[in-house]
Amino acid sequence: MWTGCRKHVEKKGNVERKRKGLRNVGERKIKTERGCPQSDSGVEKRRYGFSQTVEKNRKVWYNRSMKEEIPDFDECRAQIAQNQEKFAQFYRMLLQYNAAFNLTAITREEEVFHKHFLDSLAGGRRIPQGASVAEVGSGAGFPSVPLSIVRPDLSFKLIESTGKKCQFLKTVAEALGLRITVCQMRAEDAGRDAAFRERFDCAIARAVAPLPTLAEYCLPLVKKGGSMIAWKGSEDETDAARNAVRILGGGNVRVVRYTLPERYGDRMLVLAEKLRETPAKYPRGQGKERKAPLL
Repeated sequence: MWTGCRKHVEKKGNVERKRKGLRNVGERKIKTERGCPQSDSGVEKRRYGFSQTVEKNRKVWYNRSMKEEIPDFDECRAQIAQNQEKFAQFYRMLLQYNAAFNLTAITREEEVFHKHFLDSLAGGRRIPQGASVAEVGSGAGFPSVPLSIVRPDLSFKLIESTGKKCQFLKTVAEALGLRITVCQMRAEDAGRDAAFRERFDCAIARAVAPLPTLAEYCLPLVKKGGSMIAWKGSEDETDAARNAVRILGGGNVRVVRYTLPERYGDRMLVLAEKLRETPAKYPRGQGKERKAPLL
């Protein structure tokens, strides 16, 4: 179904050929430097060349460690391919319901594949095996539905205040056989409800609210030792949210930046750990999370 997969395979082959060519050039350069005459200038040249090589190697090792942080989109593509039938059915349902329910402005197949499906799966590695997950402001089901398709070990509670969107999400969950429960309620009400408060291993949200507001929605839902994961755009809001995260019992805020394949945009995941119980007065409710965010 997804034409983006074929393009990726072709590009991967071209990149590999280019990489081989670069390695050959690098080997020739090293041999040339090793063959320099034993003169002062030659020694200096070799020393300079060696120091350059060391610096390059340091950068290579740094990049390797960074690769462990950023999403593996080859793996994400493989997960979609393994569950192609369900993703295709979800895409058809998204188009079918979108006209009536105004779920998303992104409807072209290629855009949905990259901006919704791949982006949703970008945070999958951050969620522990068998975790219970609360999603705040589920909307059209991103990232929860793609994650639920590829991670049947996870159980999801979707918190969404709009009735039509809840109806859509329930229909999708039933049609695809997903471990998803949809709850029509406001996020601040869920955070004060004993059935939801500090009951989840992880709380997630994508394109819902500024980060300080989002922290007040999400962290009250998370158990001590759990985490909050926010899918955000390219603008870093963490400085504005650190105090809010601390007040709400969280900490260790960090950012994982990535670029969607085929130049579909820069994104980031904002991660925060739940270190302590959230004080009883949070979330404050009555819209205060948005009107007067914790700063």
